[in-house]
Amino acid sequence: MMHYYNTFGVLDYIVQILFILLILGIAIAFLSRSGLMNTGNNEKLVAMEKDIVEIKKTVEEIKEKLEEI
Repeated sequence: MMHYYNTFGVLDYIVQILFILLILGIAIAFLSRSGLMNTGNNEKLVAMEKDIVEIKKTVEEIKEKLEEI
C-alpha cells in the first residue's frame, strides 16, 4: 500500500501568506471605497459645516431683503 503525504515546503507557506494578505488588502480596499471606514470623514464634515454656515448667511440675507419689500 502506498502512502502519499501532503508536505508543505517553505515556498508553499510563503504563497499561502501572500494569498491571505491579498484577500485582506482587497477587503480593506472595498471597505474604504464604501465609506464604512473613517478615513477622510472628518474633512468631509468640516466642509459640510462651512457650507451650512454659508447657506444660513444667505438665507438670512434673503429674509432681510424680503422684509424690506
